[in-house]
Amino acid sequence: MTGSRRPCPPPLEANDQLVTAVITAAWAIALVVVLILRPQIPAAGQWWIWTCVAGLCMGLFGLWYVPRMKRARARRAQRRAELRARTSAQPCSSDSKTVSSTETPGTSTRS
Repeated sequence: MTGSRRPCPPPLEANDQLVTAVITAAWAIALVVVLILRPQIPAAGQWWIWTCVAGLCMGLFGLWYVPRMKRARARRAQRRAELRARTSAQPCSSDSKTVSSTETPGTSTRS
């Protein structure tokens, strides 16, 4: 197939807390349903109760963790930007200690 391809679309951003809250609510609803139907679930299927409990607990952990993770990432990005701004504003030193590619490694270009 010849021809040019369209560029890839940018990644979609989602509201992480909303997604986590909806999934956590779904686990809570599933837990209620399983508890209501518990007498009709065979003994071999009782593990579904603990699956719902685990899903609910992980969802609650996600609701607690995701905002903290996003704030930490934003703080790190801010610090990186400030560091870049500070280092680009400083004048470059003319006292080079780099080795030329034509020289023997371990010898300095300083006189």
